[in-house]
Amino acid sequence: MADYRTRNGKTEEMLDYENQQKVSGLSSKISRLKEITVDLNTEAKESNSFLDGMSDNFGSATGLLTGSMSRMSHMVNSGKGNRKLMCYIIIGLVTLFFISYYLISRVTSG
Repeated sequence: MADYRTRNGKTEEMLDYENQQKVSGLSSKISRLKEITVDLNTEAKESNSFLDGMSDNFGSATGLLTGSMSRMSHMVNSGKGNRKLMCYIIIGLVTLFFISYYLISRVTSG
């Protein structure tokens, strides 16, 4: 095999040239993979910060709903005067719902 290399110097140069091309191809693929991993890392960090923000928002919404429910249950359990007020509020909301339903149905049909 040593004779083959010495007799055919062009073959060795051709193999060296092919190796250099493959090395440069691998180098470009590796740099592209590095760019992709950096982009994935950036996207993961942004997604995590977005999810953390959503968690904070859901926590505050839960606090608001819990407070509203406790005030509502306190109002219902406090006595007859509040029960009367609660009935008026419910009747008013139901009436408002039917009026808005009637108006919307007239607008969409006309």
